[in-house]
Amino acid sequence: MPDAERIILGIDPGTNLLGFGVIRVSGRKPSFVDMGVLDLRKDGGAFAKLKQIHDTVWEVCKTYRPAEVAMEAPIFRINAQSLIKLSRAQGAAAIAVMEYGVEPVEYSPSLAKQAITGNGLASKQQVANVLKSTLGFEMKPEHLDATDALAIAMCHFYQTTNPLAGAVGKRGGWDKFIKDHPDRIK
Repeated sequence: MPDAERIILGIDPGTNLLGFGVIRVSGRKPSFVDMGVLDLRKDGGAFAKLKQIHDTVWEVCKTYRPAEVAMEAPIFRINAQSLIKLSRAQGAAAIAVMEYGVEPVEYSPSLAKQAITGNGLASKQQVANVLKSTLGFEMKPEHLDATDALAIAMCHFYQTTNPLAGAVGKRGGWDKFIKDHPDRIK
């Protein structure tokens, strides 16, 4: 019996640019639904941006009705001020997702790049090119934050369908797969 259809929303949070990507999984096949960028560079102060992030993510959830939401985790190689801003953006997005009724999961940028390209140090353009080929969508140059979000959604898809993969903070492997999918064992 094939897996039910599900929608996965990926979010690449930021206080200047926030990317989102949406995929539909039918059975075990992902397909492109939509992606976009919230450009906050000309908006007001820090807290006004956080409200806009919350409201936009809430609207994206209402529009696409995701069953699962994956977010890019903040990276610690950036300066403290940038990390604080990024963490606030992620928090505003996470609150909107949780108000919608889904608990988000996090993936590191390097894990998403590894899942998409096989190289955890791939460039944004390399990730976008592989996703374009895999999902068959048209891409504009300004959508690299959106394709990063799409990569997070695809990473989540791969992590939840590969019996040997483990979501961040969780152990995977065959034991977990057998426990979670008794109907697929003969």
